[in-house]
Amino acid sequence: MPSSVSLITGVAGFIGSHLAAALLRRGERVVGVDNFDPFYPRDLKERRLREIARDGFHFVEADIRDRDAMFHLMATHRPRRLYHLAALAGVRPSIEQPHRYADVNVNGLVSVLDAARTAGCGAIVFASSSSVYGNNPKTPFAEDDPVDHPISPYAATKKAGELLMHTYAHLFNLRAACLRFFTVYGPGQRPDLAIATFMRRMRKGQPITLFGDGSTSRDYTFIDDIIEGVLRAADRIEQPDCGNYRIWNLGGSAPITLAHLVAAIERVSGLRAVIERKPPQPGDVERTFADLSRSRSELGFEPRTPLAEGLVRQWAWLLDSE
Repeated sequence: MPSSVSLITGVAGFIGSHLAAALLRRGERVVGVDNFDPFYPRDLKERRLREIARDGFHFVEADIRDRDAMFHLMATHRPRRLYHLAALAGVRPSIEQPHRYADVNVNGLVSVLDAARTAGCGAIVFASSSSVYGNNPKTPFAEDDPVDHPISPYAATKKAGELLMHTYAHLFNLRAACLRFFTVYGPGQRPDLAIATFMRRMRKGQPITLFGDGSTSRDYTFIDDIIEGVLRAADRIEQPDCGNYRIWNLGGSAPITLAHLVAAIERVSGLRAVIERKPPQPGDVERTFADLSRSRSELGFEPRTPLAEGLVRQWAWLLDSE
């Protein structure tokens, strides 16, 4: 029988480390796996692990594509719940390395799913992405909107992941929740993402690059709100009346343009941004905007952190980490 352990892949990442800390605060035992992919510096990931290290947490360094390692991991710990957050992230790098993104995000997922089902894992939460909506002409984006037109390899791998989750739920009676995250930010945000990049460069007096005319918009979602949604989804997917496969949006549902984001960071930091403009980048969507009707109704999910407050907390984290 599965144990009371929760297993997190990608535990040294931004969302994974926050999720591990939240589960540990709830008194759960957590096993985390990560391979320290060099997409960004290992020392940042190791720092996250040091911050969450305590009784009840066990870390394993392994690659999700290593089937032997995944089967051994699952057989040893027999998790009740699996939170699959490990993936290669980033739209633009996926255009340069589509083969690698497919290998990690699709083959890696299959490896994890096979190991989890063999070990009797009851519920699996999969980190999908708002990128699956592509340039959806309808706003806000709802879970039952067509998602057959991704515009980056990264988005395509996330759509493939959702399909695999559905297939395994159907074939093997797994409880499968797919969560479409909308641009997550907050303390410890991935260093390649816009808010982290802008804050870091503005702090150093360096110019920031804006692709396009600043009119593209994103539905920024604070990390604490995302973690609350993840926990609610994991609880809900185990309920008998939920069915064994469900997709939920987790977003702030309050999109803001890139130009307005820069202005907001200027207000928080008290600094003036020096802007370098470049043409729009291939693979970047024009907008994201989460319809939360299903998440509110079925999960009781409600984002509670306004952008201004979230930016203040991320800016303070940056200053403290220097």
